[in-house]
Amino acid sequence: MSRKAFCEKIGYTFTDEELLETALTHSSYVKDMELAPDRCNERLEFLGDAVLDAVTAKIIFDRLPEASEGAMTKYRAMIVKGKSLAAIAQGLGIGSQLRLGRGEEMYGGRSRVSNLENAMEAVIAAVFLDGGFEEAEKFIRRHFSAKIDDVLSGKPPEDHKSALQEKLQAEGPVTIKYETVKEEGPEHDKTFFVRVMIDGNECGRGSGKSKKEAEQQAAGMALEKLG
Repeated sequence: MSRKAFCEKIGYTFTDEELLETALTHSSYVKDMELAPDRCNERLEFLGDAVLDAVTAKIIFDRLPEASEGAMTKYRAMIVKGKSLAAIAQGLGIGSQLRLGRGEEMYGGRSRVSNLENAMEAVIAAVFLDGGFEEAEKFIRRHFSAKIDDVLSGKPPEDHKSALQEKLQAEGPVTIKYETVKEEGPEHDKTFFVRVMIDGNECGRGSGKSKKEAEQQAAGMALEKLG
C-alpha cells in the first residue's frame, strides 16, 4: 500500500508529509541508517499518548455524566491499552507502512504489539501537529468509535482494590499495603510491577502501565486467592 493509499485509508492527508514519515519510523531504522535520533517516532509517541488520553477523557466525560472519577479512569484505560491500539493500528495497515531496521524486520517487527501501539500513538501526534486538536479528535473518533462504544456500553469496570478492602475489613481490622517491586522501560513508557501486602504477607502481584493499573491487578489476584 502506497503512502497516498494509506492516507486515504486513515482519512487524513498531511500538509507536512515528513511528520507522517517520522511517525512511521522505528528507532531500529534510524540506527541502521545512522540518522539523527529525533527522526524516529518515540517523541511523537509520547505526544500522541497525551492527545489520545485527552480526547478519550472528553468523550467519556460527555457520554457518562454520572460516572465517578475512578470509573472514568478505568474506562479510559480499557480504551487506550496497548492491545486495543495495536488492533486498531493493524486494521489500518500501519504495520505494512513502518520503516524498520534489518533486525527488527527479520524478527517480525511489523506485527509486534509494542511497535503497532507506538506507531498508532505517533500517527495521532502527527495529525495533531499537522492539523490541530480538532483534526486529531476527528481522527480518534473515526477510528476508535467501535472500541469506545464496546467499552462504554458494557458494565462498569471492576474496582478490585475497593472490593478487597471491603472484604477484608468486614472480617476485622487489617493492614493493606501496595508496594512497587520494580519499574521497567523508558521514562515515557514504563511498566510497573506491584505486590499487595495484607498484614505483612504478600497476597498478590500485578503489572501495568501505571501504578494504579498494577495495583488493581494485584488486588484482583488477592481476591482470587481469598475466594
